[in-house]
Amino acid sequence: MSHSPYPQWQPWQQGHGVPQPWSGQAAPSMLASHADRERAVDVLRAGYGEGRLERPEFDRRVARAYAARTVGELTLLVADLPQGPAPHPGPVTAVPPVFLAAPRPRTNGKAVGAAVCGGLCLVTAGLTGIPAVVLGHAARAEIARTGEDGDALAMVGLVLGWLSVAGWATLLALSFLLALAYG
Repeated sequence: MSHSPYPQWQPWQQGHGVPQPWSGQAAPSMLASHADRERAVDVLRAGYGEGRLERPEFDRRVARAYAARTVGELTLLVADLPQGPAPHPGPVTAVPPVFLAAPRPRTNGKAVGAAVCGGLCLVTAGLTGIPAVVLGHAARAEIARTGEDGDALAMVGLVLGWLSVAGWATLLALSFLLALAYG
């Protein structure tokens, strides 16, 4: 097992005999390795986590880092950033936004209204069936256009609303037939 004269390099270490990424280690025209690209992306992540880069700029730089062919290209991508996170005065209590889960899309309000009207069909003897159908169709159209959540709620409102409308239609048809038969 051979030991390097330098400890394992970390992107946030500066000076103190620890080699900096690509400084004096390789000519700028030298082809970049996968490890070189990952070191550059680590520096970019640290810069983004500290708020030094906006999300679009971070995304562009990461894409360029993975597409870089030479060490010189990688050096230019991180030249305006410190080689890692700045020290914090106290313990970090919040998770950097880089590592947070993507927010869920909001639920469509018309889909919620459709489900509520559909559920109220039982209590109101089907009077909320037509609003459930109208809201359900409007919600599904909006969900398809905007990507919001709530398709299942809209479908519940549609099914219950159409069952209510069908029940009223059947009741009216039977009433009409009975009126003709006994009228």
